Amino acid sequence: MSDEYYPRVTAGLSRALAESRDAPDPEQAVACFTRTTREVLGDASRLSRPDALKPGETQFVVSGCFFIAPSGDHMILTASNFADQNHARISVTDSRPGNTVQTGIPAVVPNTDIDPIFRKILSSGVVGCSVYVPVFWEGRVIGMFNTAAQARYFFDERDLAMQVIFAAAAAATWMAKGGPAYLAELSASLPPWSA
Repeated sequence: MSDEYYPRVTAGLSRALAESRDAPDPEQAVACFTRTTREVLGDASRLSRPDALKPGETQFVVSGCFFIAPSGDHMILTASNFADQNHARISVTDSRPGNTVQTGIPAVVPNTDIDPIFRKILSSGVVGCSVYVPVFWEGRVIGMFNTAAQARYFFDERDLAMQVIFAAAAAATWMAKGGPAYLAELSASLPPWSA
């Protein structure tokens, strides 16, 4: 990564904070942060690694926040660019996202092909590298912020550290904009959850 990494990331965070203030609801406010991590995190120079992309794969970056539903047994995907999967639900114990929620420990998985608890969640493809960060509020985990790329090794520990900051900003924004009530209403509008 170049010397321009931190200025790029901090400028993106500043922009996301400003944009989130004017968002009409909590989900659109958090989307300011998920959109920005797609734009500013990662190292495009790693795309030239011979093990970054398998034959036929094309680089893409996705992100979203999974918030724990009022029932406490599953999470609802919000503020994402996961094709046709916004408001998808997964168990709070499912694979890497569930592990992040259960342990409260952030993780970067440089190569999902060799991660023992990774499981494909996207219907549109398998990510090769992923960052998982718990979303905390008042000392408890309320969700998980994920940014992922098709290319293996696209993100590293520096990206993980920066996404922890984005997750904290997203949590404060979510709460300030009435996220829990919004989530309760969203959850009630969805079909009954089953694992």
